[in-house]
Amino acid sequence: MDVTTLSIEEASALLASKQVSAVELTQAFLERIRATEDTVRSFITVSEDAALAQARRADERRARGETGPLLGVPVAIKDVILTKGVRSTAGSRILAEFIAPYDATVTQRLFEAGAVCVGKTNCDEFAMGSSTENSGFMATRNPWDLERVPGGSSGGSASAVAARQCLGTLGTDTGGSIRQPAAFCGVVGIKPTYGRVSRYGVIAYASSLDQVGPMAMSVSGCAHLLGAIAGHDPYDSTSVRRPVPDYVAHLGAGIRGLRVGIPREYFVQGIQLEVEAAVRAAIGVLQNLGAQVSPVSLPHTEYAIATYYVIATAEASSNLARYDGVKYGLRLGEGESLLDMYRRTRAAGFGTEVKRRIMLGTYVLSAGYYDAYYLKAQKVRTLIRRDFAQVFAAHDLIVTPTSPTTAFRLGEKTSDPLQMYLSDIFTISINLAGLPGVSLPCGFDQQGLPIGLQIVGRPFEEEKVFQAAHAYEQATVWHERTVDSRGSGVENTE
Repeated sequence: MDVTTLSIEEASALLASKQVSAVELTQAFLERIRATEDTVRSFITVSEDAALAQARRADERRARGETGPLLGVPVAIKDVILTKGVRSTAGSRILAEFIAPYDATVTQRLFEAGAVCVGKTNCDEFAMGSSTENSGFMATRNPWDLERVPGGSSGGSASAVAARQCLGTLGTDTGGSIRQPAAFCGVVGIKPTYGRVSRYGVIAYASSLDQVGPMAMSVSGCAHLLGAIAGHDPYDSTSVRRPVPDYVAHLGAGIRGLRVGIPREYFVQGIQLEVEAAVRAAIGVLQNLGAQVSPVSLPHTEYAIATYYVIATAEASSNLARYDGVKYGLRLGEGESLLDMYRRTRAAGFGTEVKRRIMLGTYVLSAGYYDAYYLKAQKVRTLIRRDFAQVFAAHDLIVTPTSPTTAFRLGEKTSDPLQMYLSDIFTISINLAGLPGVSLPCGFDQQGLPIGLQIVGRPFEEEKVFQAAHAYEQATVWHERTVDSRGSGVENTE
């Protein structure tokens, strides 16, 4: 049996029945990483020794009678999330040698649940990007087509799941950075409600937008992972003190009678025809399952991109000021003036996209422009949130495409930042409004590339989002088609 083809639930069942040990399972995934990593390049750091040590502890816990759906399950963690004693670089040269002195809350909770971390996944530098081409170390490739991007910024996390290098991953989502790569790589990924999951120990990009979430090959896998990491954390002032539902228990409830809104603004000119056709077919499946589908309007959607890139860059400018060569990370210019040391360190440590966003953010926060840009963007953000609130007054869910296209080619959009930014046009509004949203496979284009369906819910109603996603998943076969079954050739050819 090839255990790397299993879902989280299937692997957990084998572990519980002692048909496989956590060490054996972890070794299988480490071998899979060795066989595929030269071509896919999902990982910045593979922590083989630490993973095997965690796996041995998981086996010891099971021997003592402990149980749990994630006990002994191999996962990976995006490199913007701190892991004690393991490099945490945020995909940036300025943090290339940074060893975190503590675990992020989500990391700690995963480890308490018994998960085994096989490594830290590649990402766009400081999570700023939509293709994982902005990493300071390398570009990750899409396992479905090695000449295409995996999406971003959590592209390494999505590609690691799609290439069967682990059973699940954590990513972060600021403007679509979990959902868009999940769509491009044909996996499931959820951005929880803002405040549902702690951000303590997560290297910040835009603090009012960032949120941690899981990716897996199935909706149930994501439900297990989110259940482990969600909940109030006193170390994060934005963490909400609300009980965490049993997400897995809600999966089989079905969607008969649920009211689903389809926003007309998300089917616009320029959307790839195969994407629109697949999503409309998915909407038909939801109707056949008993959902009540009706058109709705989110009129301020057209302002979402501009609003996001004012607010996010302003917050990034503030958050990244700490990387000055004084406290930790890269330091250049020893013996020179303080100002010269700042200039040399930041010029060498930050990549082009990060510099672009710092400059944009500093500009919109500067005297004379704050009211014209940043304050106005915050007002438009309120209008976008009101749009969603009005729709959710009469609907339970909103369904849209995740991305206007399937995965584009490596290098295709790097010279045109605006075109790159537009690839997140269907996900950004969800972050601005702080809502939960999941992406899951709903078809393939003529090149055999995955297409993603986005399901959005009311604040803190992730269980309803999972409920609808699971019902759709079980009624279709898209999740059964994998990179290996397609024969994409991600294994090394030595």
